Amino acid sequence: MNNDHKAGIIKPVIPVVDAHCDTISAYLSGERDLVKGSTDGHLDLPRLRQGGVTVQFLASFIETEYKPKLSVIRGLELVEGCRRLIAANPEYLLLLDSYADIEKAMNSKRTAALLSVEGGEILGGKLFMVSMLYRLGVRSLCLTWNHANEIAGGVSEPGGLTKFGVDVIREMNRLGMLVDVSHLSDKGFWDVLQVSQDPVIASHSCCRSLCDHPRNLTDEQIKALAQKGGVIGINFYSKFLTGGQAGLNDVVRHIDHICSLVGSDHVGLGSDFDGCGSLPVGLEDVSRLPALGQALLDKGYSREEMEKIMGGNFLRVIRKVIG
Repeated sequence: MNNDHKAGIIKPVIPVVDAHCDTISAYLSGERDLVKGSTDGHLDLPRLRQGGVTVQFLASFIETEYKPKLSVIRGLELVEGCRRLIAANPEYLLLLDSYADIEKAMNSKRTAALLSVEGGEILGGKLFMVSMLYRLGVRSLCLTWNHANEIAGGVSEPGGLTKFGVDVIREMNRLGMLVDVSHLSDKGFWDVLQVSQDPVIASHSCCRSLCDHPRNLTDEQIKALAQKGGVIGINFYSKFLTGGQAGLNDVVRHIDHICSLVGSDHVGLGSDFDGCGSLPVGLEDVSRLPALGQALLDKGYSREEMEKIMGGNFLRVIRKVIG
């Protein structure tokens, strides 16, 4: 094991990527001031900096009360809210259009914000909306939430990829957008892996063999996603980790399981901050992320493995797919 953490300090600063948070809804509603920071919620800009986050996926989640008729309008409102947050806080954030923006963020000690959408309802069943979202800066699309839509079935409404869904995947591949299979039905998952020419991600999912929940991935799905070059972001929601209250070691346990199946190149972080209820003790908000890096080192992971899990694996896929 690498011994450069003997003093209990991780140094130098490592790239950290969190592939999912739902914080933008709280910002748009005026529920929280993300600039001043507070102890409310899980993420704000001062705590994002404390956590050393290099890339933060900002998810636009279309709440169920807007579906189906207002899905497009609400989705675009959320995306615009992300853009306003970034534009108003250039000392903290910059918009991630390409991999080069990650290097800019690291050089300036800022966080690159990768815009994602959670739920293909934002497309309104129209293929041209994929390129429209791309022009607005969206670089990742979680194809469904729990329910079925025009693209595919979700975990609570099974169904495979539709003809429209096939066209969406191909258009995302053409543009260079990350295809996100979290929340997909099992059949939808397998259909996506057949269609996509690029690696796909599961931005915020855990291991079903450790916690039997349909939102988690089976061992077979983990192996197939890894074989395609993708990455699974471990969700911090205790319900997906243990079914009850969880701790930091339970997150490590899910990471361990994926590493035992496919090695350390295909697992990362997908916290679900501000989108879930109970978080693990020791990972109560984004400022605590360095504790996870230290826990991996303490468990026996090398520094190289720890750096890949904390962010390097997602950086690899971003570079390959988004460019």
